[in-house]
Amino acid sequence: MNIVRKEIDAVNALITVQVTKADYAEKVEKTLKDYKRKANIPGFRPGMVPLGLLKKMYGKSILAEEVNKLMSDGLNNYLKENNVDVLGELLPNETEQPPIDFDTQEDFEFKFDLAVAPEFELALSQKDKINYYDITVDAKMIDDQVKNHQGRMGKQVPAEVISEKDMVKGDIAEVADSETAIKVEGGILMPSYIHNEEQKALFIGKKVGDVVTFNPSKAYDSEAEIASLLKVSKEAAKDITTDFTITIQEITRFEEHALDQELFNLVYGQDTVTTEEEFRTKVAAEIKEILNENSFYRFSDDAHTALVKKLEGIAFPEEFLKRWVLATNEKLTAEQVEKDFPQMVEALKWQLIRNKIAKDSDIKVEMEDIEAYAKKILKAQYAQYGIANFPDDLLDQYAKESLKKQGTAEKYFERVLEDKVIAIVKESVKLNTKAVTLDEFNALEQA
Repeated sequence: MNIVRKEIDAVNALITVQVTKADYAEKVEKTLKDYKRKANIPGFRPGMVPLGLLKKMYGKSILAEEVNKLMSDGLNNYLKENNVDVLGELLPNETEQPPIDFDTQEDFEFKFDLAVAPEFELALSQKDKINYYDITVDAKMIDDQVKNHQGRMGKQVPAEVISEKDMVKGDIAEVADSETAIKVEGGILMPSYIHNEEQKALFIGKKVGDVVTFNPSKAYDSEAEIASLLKVSKEAAKDITTDFTITIQEITRFEEHALDQELFNLVYGQDTVTTEEEFRTKVAAEIKEILNENSFYRFSDDAHTALVKKLEGIAFPEEFLKRWVLATNEKLTAEQVEKDFPQMVEALKWQLIRNKIAKDSDIKVEMEDIEAYAKKILKAQYAQYGIANFPDDLLDQYAKESLKKQGTAEKYFERVLEDKVIAIVKESVKLNTKAVTLDEFNALEQA
């Protein structure tokens, strides 16, 4: 077998693969003999089918399979041995490919179009300046998060008189002398959800045992709210205009957790922090960790833009890439590819830059890196539900389980590699650090 590469230009080449009978004859013969040994054809004993008959029946398909396998293996070895940095995949040439006839030919020639990644230098130094936005943790952020912890760890407690945000439980009955009058045992409402101020005022200050007369059709703006309160359909709720009474059985009020040692333990574990000052310091550190993540990913975006600019003017095999995208994405049209192609090229430029930095810096992504990232993702998810001190052994177990989901490990690999590359960039360039408030940072993100 012979492979010849013809350079079209710096980023396009024509690969010709020549397969002769000498390359495949022995393999085809061996495969036919295997068929002979295993063939089960009516009229012939096992192993006694004439080779000529098998060749007539299966010879063409065996030949095609062996030639294609030789060609594929040969191409892969050629590209690997010659360190060819291929863009996309090889595509069959559409103009110079000679006809292939497995019935009559003994020697075969295959021609492929090849796109090669452009060569470029990427020297990072302190001459490269990229903005880095350092988001400040202010007192309000800390206060809000402390209140959030107190709220999450709070509880419902009995109350003597109704205030706006309390929850009221009692038997509800329609004021109507009818056998079909609506009655709800243990109905629940909250004055804060009542939109009409006059109706809301009927409840404020009332006690357990009091009876309040109110009108749901005046109290609420939607049939859905009336239907939910009175346990009727939305259609039925449309026709309800009568007054109702509620005999108050229970008043409960949400009370946030006191800022005490019990709260500290619930949030961070037993005696991890023991004073309010330590608690607020730890809260501030957690907020800063999250803000640093935001800063890092904003820096990542800015680094993308700055480094991609370094590849301006470098030639790319545009026509090949458009053809390749169409060939590998059946749902795309030529018009869509043409429209989105500039963004595709930008993404490709960054991929080349990322891979070059990773190679030059000898960046490795190990399984332990991927597992650590999985734990980080899970920890952030649990934190959203108020679980700040999730056990490490369970976190390890769940992280490993999450990686078994198809595509997850590959996705996390890409994310870890990206983060490691950006960390190298951050160390190599000059940071134009700007202290900003969270509002200022969010305004930048929306600009």
